[in-house]
Amino acid sequence: MARHVVVIGGGISGLAAAYYLRTGRARVTVLEKAPTVGGLLRVAEVAGLPVDEGAESLLNRRPEAVDLAAEVGLAADTVYPADVPAGVWSRGEVRPLPDGTVMGVPGEPAALSGLFDPAEIGRVAAERRLPQLRVAGDVAIGELVAERMGDAVVERLVEPLLGGVYAGHAGELSLAATVPALFAALQRERSLLDGVAAVRRSTPPAGAPVFAGIRGGVGRLAQAVATASGAEIRTGVTVRGLQVRPTGPGPRWRIETGPAPHPEYLDADAVVVAVPAAAAARLLASAAPEASAALAGVEQASVAIVTLALPRSAFPQLPASSGFLVPPVERRTIKAVTLSSVKWPWLGELAGDLVILRASVGRHRQVQDLQRPDGELVEAVLADLRAALGVRGEPVDARVSRWGGALPQYAVGHAERVADIHAAVGNIAGLAVCGATYDGVGVAACVASARSAATSLLGEPAIVPPSTV
Repeated sequence: MARHVVVIGGGISGLAAAYYLRTGRARVTVLEKAPTVGGLLRVAEVAGLPVDEGAESLLNRRPEAVDLAAEVGLAADTVYPADVPAGVWSRGEVRPLPDGTVMGVPGEPAALSGLFDPAEIGRVAAERRLPQLRVAGDVAIGELVAERMGDAVVERLVEPLLGGVYAGHAGELSLAATVPALFAALQRERSLLDGVAAVRRSTPPAGAPVFAGIRGGVGRLAQAVATASGAEIRTGVTVRGLQVRPTGPGPRWRIETGPAPHPEYLDADAVVVAVPAAAAARLLASAAPEASAALAGVEQASVAIVTLALPRSAFPQLPASSGFLVPPVERRTIKAVTLSSVKWPWLGELAGDLVILRASVGRHRQVQDLQRPDGELVEAVLADLRAALGVRGEPVDARVSRWGGALPQYAVGHAERVADIHAAVGNIAGLAVCGATYDGVGVAACVASARSAATSLLGEPAIVPPSTV
């Protein structure tokens, strides 16, 4: 009889795990509590056009996500953004985002001209003359940059870039977990400027685009992976408990589902837990208490995406930009704007005389704006767009997408925490975890995490790949 693997969580991590498990002699079931699979990958319609409500790009310089898209039949629909610059809304003006930074940490002071004043640039240039930098262990990236380069760099570059990726705060986020290449370089280099320069030297030269997308929306990837996995996909199923059965013949795991008064049970030989940290901590409390305790310490941030369709006539001049970041010090509602129909030519062609843009709202522990009704939130975003771009009039259509607890916070010590979780889970046969909680929040990192989880189970004696002989 085929071994049975249950994947708990139908986001891209869980679906990718199911896909990679297809190579083994296993029957795979995916359990997802939402009505549809995909998690943060979802396509909706705004003004009759397909738009991503969650992640809208794939990191092209990491192969995992674009390779997976090709494997599940989306190679012909893989597209790349237009070659247009990005900006930062700072001190009343949208200014070009400086070149040569690593997550906002500059490597060349001269590149900061236009965004910083001469005194601020001088402070950055003087960093090499400071005493030798020693980074023995993990630190908050914002604290380190402020100490070496000044508050302005943190407030107007590092904060908006980290906020765009993690919806977190530079003074709390881990250098080792958020920018591991820079953390590694600083073990060898004597200054922060030298560390950034070392990372830049090791970065592949310009050529292949940094990001990729999918015609019709990156959200299409989720359903394509689900179909290609061959797994049984069960939606609308809440998993309430996970227990290890007594040693002996028969399935090792028992999964409790259904309403609390009338539980139902599903047995499995192996389980992949592919849900956010808080939910994973609850599920693993009995089976893997050490991993559960570590997961319980991972905080999560909530965000909203406000997508607008505006007529071209709403803009005094059509922006030739992919979008802009907004430093928290500006005290605006929006933290980032993507001009989607400018960034993605396929969408621009469909949009015609409309401009499609999306604004990101919300940061870790800052939920006031997220508590506004949809109409109020749209109006707040419009007010910021009027100030930043001179937008006038009203949108043709709008959509507010809310993502509660969507982004795990990689606090100082996160890498060590994740190592402890993997060690604890690795000691339990038939158990694996994957997702954005562990080794990166982007789609490519989630796919890599899923493949690692599947590989760990396929390597166990009970679930082995079929012979190739």
